[in-house]
Amino acid sequence: MAKITVNKDLASERAKCEFNVEELTNYLDGGRENTARRRRMEDKVLSVKELRDEIPEEYLSHKEKYENAIRKAVLFYKVQKSLDDPNQSDHERIRNSYRSTITSAIFKDNSPLTLHIVMFIPAIIGQGNDEQREYWLKRAKNMEIIGTYAQTELGHGTFLRGLETTATYDPATEEFVLHSPTLTAYKWWPGGLAHTANYCVVMAILYTKSKNCGIQPFIVQIRDEETHMPLPGIKLGEIGAKLGYNTVNNGFLGFDNHRIPRDRMLMRNAQVSKDGTFTAGANSKLTYGTMVYVRVLIVNNMANLLAKAVTIAIRYSAVRRQSKLKPEDPEPQILDYVTQQHKLFIGIATSHAYSRTALWLWDHYAKVTSELNAGKLDNLPELHSLACCLKVLSSVDAAVFVERSRLACGGHGYMLSSNLPQTYGLVTPASTFEGENTVLLLQVARSLVKAWQQMLNGRQLAPSMAYLADQKQLDRWDGSVNGIIRAFQKVARGKLAFSVANFEKYQKMGLSREDAWNKASVQLTAAAESHGRAIVVQVFKTETDRIASSLSPPLRKALDQLVELFTLYWALERLGDLLLYSPLSEVDVRDMQARYEELLEKIRPNAVGLVDGFDIRDEILNSALGAYDGRVYERLMEEALKSPLNAEPVNSSFHKYLKPFMQGKL
Repeated sequence: MAKITVNKDLASERAKCEFNVEELTNYLDGGRENTARRRRMEDKVLSVKELRDEIPEEYLSHKEKYENAIRKAVLFYKVQKSLDDPNQSDHERIRNSYRSTITSAIFKDNSPLTLHIVMFIPAIIGQGNDEQREYWLKRAKNMEIIGTYAQTELGHGTFLRGLETTATYDPATEEFVLHSPTLTAYKWWPGGLAHTANYCVVMAILYTKSKNCGIQPFIVQIRDEETHMPLPGIKLGEIGAKLGYNTVNNGFLGFDNHRIPRDRMLMRNAQVSKDGTFTAGANSKLTYGTMVYVRVLIVNNMANLLAKAVTIAIRYSAVRRQSKLKPEDPEPQILDYVTQQHKLFIGIATSHAYSRTALWLWDHYAKVTSELNAGKLDNLPELHSLACCLKVLSSVDAAVFVERSRLACGGHGYMLSSNLPQTYGLVTPASTFEGENTVLLLQVARSLVKAWQQMLNGRQLAPSMAYLADQKQLDRWDGSVNGIIRAFQKVARGKLAFSVANFEKYQKMGLSREDAWNKASVQLTAAAESHGRAIVVQVFKTETDRIASSLSPPLRKALDQLVELFTLYWALERLGDLLLYSPLSEVDVRDMQARYEELLEKIRPNAVGLVDGFDIRDEILNSALGAYDGRVYERLMEEALKSPLNAEPVNSSFHKYLKPFMQGKL
């Protein structure tokens, strides 16, 4: 067999990179130890032959995809379990695995056990009392049971007070009776619910002593542990094919007066006694802690998926040659076109921005969780607001830039063998799951309006909102990164002031508070989005400065260029806002545009090195266009030949249908 060599254009790109790529990888992983640990895990997982598909997933039927995913999920879990470090805390384990994307080497459309790990277990940890955690966590972590988390219903999602599933307490039997009174009350969407899980944390309206006690969590057995048959009063099924996540086994769940024991209500934050007396917790919002946890994880997941997409597109752009800049010259690499750089370099910078922000947010989450365990609730509202707005921005930006990466690959990006359509299918639903983005922005807006009132009353604001108290206007334009960050803060403050003024004006005009809020909601969501932008650019800059200070000058320079590119890009995208709320002039705009184009030119020699630094293995990329060796055209043909339609020169449909049709015999 002939030795496979790296495409000469890719090899040339790597030769001119100005920094040490391994140093960048270590920086992204949080140190050499973490890089080595991640690679050991990847080597171990990928050495298991049974985890790889002989037939590409896209050629399997819907049912075959699920069954194959279950087979691999069980094997994958066993391999992962053997690699766990017993000396690591849960916080360290999750933080150190932030850059691990090995799951996507096994599942193009994700695992049916995902919700068990990221929602079922965290829900028990966050909502169960000591006795419940001791019993259920042991069973869940040992995989004696498989669970999921059911909150969203067919008729209601983000609006939790609209949920219809009821849990009515019967003191005579000390049981809760779960019921779905309407079709729209059916739980809809939970991963693994259809055929995988046998237990489920269910969010339902608690009724006891004829009183509505709000949404509470219940742990419900939905299938027999031996036969896996649905239990009496349980209606289960799969919701059907989707744009992505088709192996996650999303399901529906309905209850027909299904009874569960009293101790199946998770009672850390609220309790029901034997006689039906309800005792509320100190803060009802603690019930929704699992959602906050998942929103924190989403920010990191968006960064990783975007890193995959932009790696594919950058490498392809280095190999692909098209058109001519000058008639006498050969066709250039499409990466030499400034328009291509404009499409793609922001994707690299954005992945870095959300990767840094995700780690910062995770540490904030861990700190607040520790405080909650000690009974301190002061910082919970800020965490909720941060998780909401950063989930929104990361999901919106990832969807935009993954799709831009696909478009940058031309027609070949449309091929499933590029893995760009599937990657888009994994990022785009994040705009609706774990809280629909517009609704989440309105929640952020509520916290901002509350902060605005606190500021007017002279009260101290949460750190992420402290800039609202700075009433000083910018007297001149400062085009440095820090200057633009301050300008973004002024934009957010100005838009919030304007929307609050209009909200209050509508109330004075006679509208109810609710109607006034609805009328001002477009402005309020815009203010919330601007607040989020101000946070991301500031965190990206400060965290990069803090962590990168010990790096070599060439790498530090490359990272500073990404921070500046990201900041300038969004300044140019939000010129209208900056013109309204800062002393920006036409000369300043022209200067930013020139600096942005100069940055594209400076980043160009390092483009391939920057995506190589993500250190995403070919098995994880799953892309004919993005492989490390750059054999784009050979791989496209190899993948094409795997189609079942190419197994025979003449398909049977010719003799059945085409030939009689063409001979006029039909």
